[in-house]
Formats: sequence, C-alpha cells, structure tokens
Amino acid sequence: MALKGNLRDFTITQLLNLIHLAQKTGTLVVESPNQAAYVSFREGRLAYAQIGREDIGLATILFQTHRISGTQHRLIKERAAQMSDKELGLLLINASYINQQDILSSLQTHFTGVVQRLFTWADGFFRFENNLLPPDGKIMVRVNLENIILDGTRKLREFEHLQDEIPSLDMALKFVERPGANIRNLSLSADEWRVVSFISPKNSIRQIAKATKKNDLEIRRIVYALLQAGLVELIRPAGAPPLPMMQRQVAQQGNKEEQRSLINRIIRRIRSL
Repeated sequence: MALKGNLRDFTITQLLNLIHLAQKTGTLVVESPNQAAYVSFREGRLAYAQIGREDIGLATILFQTHRISGTQHRLIKERAAQMSDKELGLLLINASYINQQDILSSLQTHFTGVVQRLFTWADGFFRFENNLLPPDGKIMVRVNLENIILDGTRKLREFEHLQDEIPSLDMALKFVERPGANIRNLSLSADEWRVVSFISPKNSIRQIAKATKKNDLEIRRIVYALLQAGLVELIRPAGAPPLPMMQRQVAQQGNKEEQRSLINRIIRRIRSL
C-alpha cells in the first residue's frame, strides 16, 4: 500500500516515526501550498534533504555552515561549477581545504535543518517514493531520526505557542510610544536588528518575513521577543480595508481578553516577587 495523504490527517512526526520504525528506504515528498520538500532515507535514517527543486550544492552548504570563507565559496562556484558534490568534496579534501568529517557534519546540519522546518507545515500533501534516492553524485549521510523527532516536536510546541500569541502574520507592528525598555540598551542579534529596521505600520509581519528571509517560526520568535520586551505592539496594516461590524466586535472582544490576560500575567508576576 502506497504511503501518501494529507498533512492534516498525518503529521510530520507520525511520518518520521513510521519511516524510522519500518526502516524504510526512499524519498518522502512533501508539497505545501507554497513549496515542496524532498527528504531521502536509507533504512530508516535521514540521508538527504532539500527544499524546492533547486539544489544549493555542497559549496553553498559549506559556506552557510562556516566551513569555508566567502572568497573560497566564490572561487569554487566559478571554477568547479560543473562538478558533482562527490567530486567537489574529494577535490577539497585533497587540496586540504577541509576534511571528510567537516563535510559530513555540514551536510548533517543542513539536512536536519530542512527536516525541522517541515514540523511547522500544517497544510499540504505527502507521498513516499520507495527506493528512490538522490543521484549518484550527491553525498548522503546517515542520521538517526530519534533526536530529530524529539527536537522537531519541541519546536512544534513552540510554534503552536507563538501562533496563539501572534495568530496572523498579516498584522503589522509599530513601536510603542513609551517603550518598556530602551531599544538602544537591548542586546539584539543581527537578525533581530534586521527585523526592527522594517517595522512600520505599512509593513505586515508577513512582508517583513519575506524581506528578511525568515520562515514562519523564525519571524514569530523574533516578533514575540520584541512584544515581550515592550518595544512594539500589533496593529492592522495601514491602508487595510476596515473590518465588517461583526469582525470589529470580535476584534474588540479579543483586545479586551488580551488586556485581561496581560493584567493577570502582571498580577502573577508581582505575586511571585
């Protein structure tokens, strides 16, 4: 019987558990409304993964995982563009640019990151292609799925919590008039500063995520941190059409509930001091 279905009925966690327990070999194809993922397994272990049809290649993965410099990455792309990943890997090892373990470690990190992104995909379809593996020129790894499943489940719980706090990415952000903390005194990462630079009533969170190349989990995590710091607040984007009367009433009720929730959190905080 073919393994295929809808992500609403069968979660990524369940799929990975099945592949792990059945020690399956082949490729899991997951198609969401906006993109697709291809994840290959050998005997129930992660072997390869990529998002979309475009393969970024070994050189880019090594650069993203800080194994080679930007200059080395550019030279490799120029002079070894036609090489397969296996050929390139062997060339880099023989030239003492990098060792075999560094290559495998970088690939494991990249492939695991691709799979972890799938845990936040709630809509879409999947199918498992038995015995289908990447082309011979690709380097495959062997990563146990147990830790990936545990870490992915934790990230899913975090994502669900952030969805409750930030229900829609079509909302915008604005700086509060009297922030609870001075933004100049905060220790923000480069990614957080990049998001801050796009904050405007005209930009939805979704637009900010696209501009800063963040996925849903990453942008929600950063926005939630800014909300918790008292720097920003959620608003409807400037120029958005007015809500119908019933939706305005629901939104107003939601705002009242948010205020009560905030007050209750403050009370609990004071009691814990």
